[in-house]
Amino acid sequence: MKHIINIFCLLVITAQLSGCASLGKGVAEAFLEKQQSTDTRLCEIWGKPFKGITPFLDNKQGKMKVLMVHGVGDHLPGYSTQFIEKLATELDLPVMSSKYKNITLTNRHDTSKNLGNLRITRLLSKDQSKELLFYELTWSVITAKQKEVLAYDNSGEYSFRRAEVNNLMKKFSNDTGPDPIIYLGESRDDILVSFGQSFCWMSKSKWDDLPDNVTQACSFNDDTAAANMLVDQYAFISHSLGSRIVIDGMQRIASLLDRRDVDFTEALKNKEIPIYMMSNQLPMLQLGRKLPDVSNQKAAYCQASGEKYNQRMLAKTPIIAFSDPNDLLSYAIPQGFVEKYLDSRLCIDVTNVNINVATIFDAFGLGKLANPLDAHVGYDTDDRVVALIAKGIGNKSTAKVVNDRCRWVETID
Repeated sequence: MKHIINIFCLLVITAQLSGCASLGKGVAEAFLEKQQSTDTRLCEIWGKPFKGITPFLDNKQGKMKVLMVHGVGDHLPGYSTQFIEKLATELDLPVMSSKYKNITLTNRHDTSKNLGNLRITRLLSKDQSKELLFYELTWSVITAKQKEVLAYDNSGEYSFRRAEVNNLMKKFSNDTGPDPIIYLGESRDDILVSFGQSFCWMSKSKWDDLPDNVTQACSFNDDTAAANMLVDQYAFISHSLGSRIVIDGMQRIASLLDRRDVDFTEALKNKEIPIYMMSNQLPMLQLGRKLPDVSNQKAAYCQASGEKYNQRMLAKTPIIAFSDPNDLLSYAIPQGFVEKYLDSRLCIDVTNVNINVATIFDAFGLGKLANPLDAHVGYDTDDRVVALIAKGIGNKSTAKVVNDRCRWVETID
């Protein structure tokens, strides 16, 4: 609220009014709270029906496993806690493991490397008949060292010279802006290995088999990973740059496994793994990149009658892309983007969710305003976003808040 009021102050000053002091903090807060009382935020969905996580909690043979990959900015283990709690409530999983399990990720070929942290949480239904294993990847330790070159700019020597709101925005820029640039450099390989190690632990182990408080590398090359891939269900949840990491990471895994583990590769080819992308940035992060080796060949790879069907990576990769129009770093996925810029072997279908996660205010008659920072980071705490991930749309389990608050345009081939 304070940050919103500060922004209003700047707008009022530019309109040559007497400043925020004359408005009075109490008046401003009352005005904003009144506008917040009626929630008319946008929620529009274009795409095919999707199930969400709920149906796969009844998997009697295997487990439902979800991996969350954060985006730009420094993160600490536990960043997904609020999201996990909201998701557990939506899925009716009120029982949680008494402690987390943490694995410090490393490279199999260079165990001196710290590739981030994987935190695993176990969620259960009251009768413990349903189970969800939630894997939280924190990879930002890989880029933190390189971002120290900008640390001086956040120090008192420079920051005190800025206006308060500008200083907040500069710190946000210094924290988040370098990551996409660093990802294009040498650190990209380490970040993708970090994702690959997370997916390996995710596919390989059940809760009781997972190590805790160790630095350890995982290998796909055993019977456990292939056997679990046949029966377990998987989903990815990503934010901003994390979405590019997931796409690139899966392509890397598939290219390596082609040569190493036939059983796991064949099991992977028959899986449908959705990716729920918050603050989707795939179009922006495509800039300056080469086209994939395989594109514009979806029918050949993804239809059972296609001549290259046996060379697919996955049976299907549904992408549910959440974008707030007021998020300055988020983009919908336009028609034709998948075919041209993403690997055909992933067999991708896209559902675009155009949703206001930040509240839009009337800026005292000066126009409509939404805080772009809230619009960038507010996805994982929005009830509609959580409900769509949990229960999807176009099925009997779809949450009431989605049916009541979202407009769905179903698409067909």
